[in-house]
Amino acid sequence: MTDEDKKRLAADTDGLAAYEYIANHIEDGLDDIDAVIEYMAKADTTGQIMASTAKYLHAIDHDRFEKQIQALVEATIGRDREHRYLADILIGIYGPDYEQRAEELIETDNNFRRIYKRLYPNNPI
Repeated sequence: MTDEDKKRLAADTDGLAAYEYIANHIEDGLDDIDAVIEYMAKADTTGQIMASTAKYLHAIDHDRFEKQIQALVEATIGRDREHRYLADILIGIYGPDYEQRAEELIETDNNFRRIYKRLYPNNPI
């Protein structure tokens, strides 16, 4: 990442510049992805861009970006107070059949459990 990139990302007001950086450099190896995500987390106050980035990285290579996906999902949970993007994460990362696997996922994935509890607070699972 160049100094110019760092300045642009530091001046980002919504996280979109960080998302674009990741999308434009995904083929370059993204050795600096954790730093880019930090810039994104500072700028994205609603969780929208972080949720989109988590889904994007999941679609590209879930295994390679697992740590970053988990961090993005965790940050989105904390920011998405109105639950606008959490349902998209459930479908985009856990699959359209997440409801059938909810009990298993609640037991094995803390982020899934937290999202599910927020979206379905009256569900006894």
